[in-house]
Amino acid sequence: MSDPLPPLLEAVLAVGTDLELRTTLQHIVDSAAELTGARYAALGTRDPGQDGLLEIRTASAAPRTPDVLGVPIRVQDEEFGDLYLAGKDDGSPFTAEDEQLLHVLAVQAGIAIGNARLYEAARQRERWIEGAAAVTTALLTGERAADALMTVAERARVLADAAAGVILQRTAEGGMEIVTASTYEDPGDIVGTTIQPGSPVLVQLLGGEPVFIDDSATDPRMTTHVRHRFGPSMMLPLQAEGRLIGTLALPRRRGDRPYTPVERLLATQFASQAALALVLADAQHSRERLAVLEDRDRIARDLHDLVVQRLFATGMMLESTQRRGAGTDVHDTLGKAVDELQSTIQEVRTTIFALQQPPAEAPTTLRGTVLRETAAAAALLGLKPSTHFTGAVDSRVPDRTAAQLLTALRRALTTTCRRPGVSRVEVTVDATASLPDGREGVRLTVYDDGAREDGGGTGTTVTWQAPL
Repeated sequence: MSDPLPPLLEAVLAVGTDLELRTTLQHIVDSAAELTGARYAALGTRDPGQDGLLEIRTASAAPRTPDVLGVPIRVQDEEFGDLYLAGKDDGSPFTAEDEQLLHVLAVQAGIAIGNARLYEAARQRERWIEGAAAVTTALLTGERAADALMTVAERARVLADAAAGVILQRTAEGGMEIVTASTYEDPGDIVGTTIQPGSPVLVQLLGGEPVFIDDSATDPRMTTHVRHRFGPSMMLPLQAEGRLIGTLALPRRRGDRPYTPVERLLATQFASQAALALVLADAQHSRERLAVLEDRDRIARDLHDLVVQRLFATGMMLESTQRRGAGTDVHDTLGKAVDELQSTIQEVRTTIFALQQPPAEAPTTLRGTVLRETAAAAALLGLKPSTHFTGAVDSRVPDRTAAQLLTALRRALTTTCRRPGVSRVEVTVDATASLPDGREGVRLTVYDDGAREDGGGTGTTVTWQAPL
C-alpha cells in the first residue's frame, strides 16, 4: 500500500479537479482552513462584479480575534483579491509555515481562477453563438416585423440573464421609443417609454456606440420613468450595413451583479449579428413580396387573355343565336345565359383589377381588420358587405376582445358564403353596446338575406358580444 499524499499536495490536486469557479474557490478556502487549523477562512474579491462573486468563506462563525493572516491572489497580472485566515482552533498564533502554505494555495487559486475564467468564457461564447444562430434561423423563416423584434429581445434577455430584453426605435421627433419588451413579468408601462432628443445616452446610441450602465436608477444619463426598476444595463445599437435599426437594451434588476467584460463583448457581437439577420429578413421579405406581385400580374394577364376573351366570344355567339331564334323559351333561356356571362365577365374583370393592385399591409386597427375581412368575403359572395361602426372601436376594444370578435366575424362570414340566395350582407360593430347585465360591451352583428338553414324562410342574424 502506497503512502498517502501530503495534505498540501492533496489539497492542490483537489483544487484543480473542478472548472466551475465558485466550487474551485470554495475548495481553496476549505483547504486553507483545514491545513492551518484556522477557525475562519475567506476569499474576498477586489471586483465582485467581474466574475459574479461575493466573498467565499468557511461555514465557521465570524472571528473574534485580532490574529488574522492574509495573502494576495493574482490572476496573471491582475490583483484578483485576498485569501485570509483568522483565529486558530488551539488559540496559538499563525506561523511562518502557515503563511507559506497560504501563499502556495493563493498561487494555486490564481491558476485555478484563470482556468475557470477561460472555461466559463468558452461556455458563454458557445451559448451566445447558438442564440445568435437561433435568432437568424427564426427571422429568416418569415416572421412579421413585430415578431422578429420580440424574438431578438426575448433570446437576448435569456442569454444575458437580464430582467428584461427591450427594443427601442427612433421616433419622428428624433428620440427613441421602446417598441418591444420581453420580461419575466408583465411589461406594464415599459412599452411606449421614450428617450427624449438631446439625452446623452441617445447621442451615443444614434452614433452607433454601445452604452454600459452600472446602475440605471442612479445614473444621471438615464431619464426614463422606468429607470428606478433596474440596476446594471447594456444598451447596444442594432446596426448593420450602415443602417441603425434600433437599440437592444438588457437591464438587470437593482442589486444584481454588473455585466462582466466578457458578457459585454458577447452581447455586443450578438446585437451585430441580430441586426444583420433583421436586415436579411427584411430583404427576403421584399423579394418574396416582389415575387407575389409578379405572380399576381401573370395571373391577371392570363385571366384577361384566356378567360375574358372566351367568355366574350361565347356571349357574342349566344346573342347571335338569340336574334335568330323564334321560340319564346329559347329567347328567355338565351337571355339569362347572356346576362350570366356578362355578370361573370364583370366579376373576372374586377378580380383582374384587384390582382393588379399592390397588396396593402396588414391593418393594425380593429376597424381596418374588420374592413379587410369583409373585403375578403366579397370575393366569395359576389357582393360587397355593408359595414358600419358605432363608437370609438379602435380605442375602446382591447386587443384580446378584438381577436375574439374577429374570430366570430370570420365564422359568420364563412357560413354566409355557403348560404344560397344571398344578395345583401350587413356587418355592424357597436362599441357602445349595453349588455343584458348592464355592463358596457362591444357587439358584432352579421345579417344576410339568404335562405335559412332550417328551411324557415330567408334572413339570418348572427350576434356576438363581450364586455369591455
